[in-house]
Amino acid sequence: MSMSKYQLAGVLEAPIISEKSTNAAEKDRQFVFKVQKHATKKQVKNAVEIMFSVEVDTVQVLNVKGKQKRVGRSLGQRSDWKKAYVKLKSGHDIEFSAA
Repeated sequence: MSMSKYQLAGVLEAPIISEKSTNAAEKDRQFVFKVQKHATKKQVKNAVEIMFSVEVDTVQVLNVKGKQKRVGRSLGQRSDWKKAYVKLKSGHDIEFSAA
């Protein structure tokens, strides 16, 4: 492993709790995380395995483009961010209420 545990802990920014992610967790053991923009699939996999003591099956990442927003007359831009879908191997689960 090229990165230290301390650096891997910073890869995951927050879990995404929404109706879509809750359905994916119940149906496919797939959990959604907001990750750093420069994070790779391997880094996300290692970070989830270390932080939650589970085995990861697959990782899918996607870049989310920031929306343009208007405040009065001025236009603004929300920042871009990266989302990761992490599928766990059978027999493993993450409880966010206990973590």
